[in-house]
Amino acid sequence: MGPEIERYEWARGVEAMLRFGPREGPIVVAVPALFEEANRTRALLTAVLRGLAARGIGGVLPDLPGQNDSLVATEDARLSDWRAAFATAVASLDAPAHVVAIRAGALIDLDADLVSRWYLSPLSGAAQVRELERLRQTGGGGDYAGNMIDPAMLAELDAAEPAILPPLRVARCSGDPRPADAIFTAPPPWRTSEPRVDSALVAAMVSDIADWIASCAG
Repeated sequence: MGPEIERYEWARGVEAMLRFGPREGPIVVAVPALFEEANRTRALLTAVLRGLAARGIGGVLPDLPGQNDSLVATEDARLSDWRAAFATAVASLDAPAHVVAIRAGALIDLDADLVSRWYLSPLSGAAQVRELERLRQTGGGGDYAGNMIDPAMLAELDAAEPAILPPLRVARCSGDPRPADAIFTAPPPWRTSEPRVDSALVAAMVSDIADWIASCAG
């Protein structure tokens, strides 16, 4: 069975979210990587949420203002709005929520009421801005790999850090030398030329996240 499409209302509008699995018990709220990396990680997270649903763990994948199918223009998006919208989406679930975020998606959950955080290769806002500027220069100095981003958004990002709040588990892909609680033997999915789903990585993530949620409940 496919996910259900629901909507959540925040202070400045209404956004969609995909909902997977049971509504009772713990629920995973997923955040893909941002901007041009979003397409290459959203399909991965969708597969992970399906895998968790098969193990009896519910999940949601909310749109953020200016991302995916949102009616907000990308150039009108702000990090502060993303954080406010995400916190509202989490509050609307009325269930113990755990975030699963990839790369700069880890910048989004600061204001949300969460039981735990699980990050795959969390990225600082300054590192995200450097990546965006590199892409802009590679593309000739116009947009940011197809994204129009306001300077106010870049300024907010540049000052942002992931919410390193316990309980927290950090996973990374092989080849990443930074500290981690888990290492997955897989290439970084945000570096692939086309969106694809690595089934082995999905299985490893599902197992690790499910065990992590169980440990938080214990």
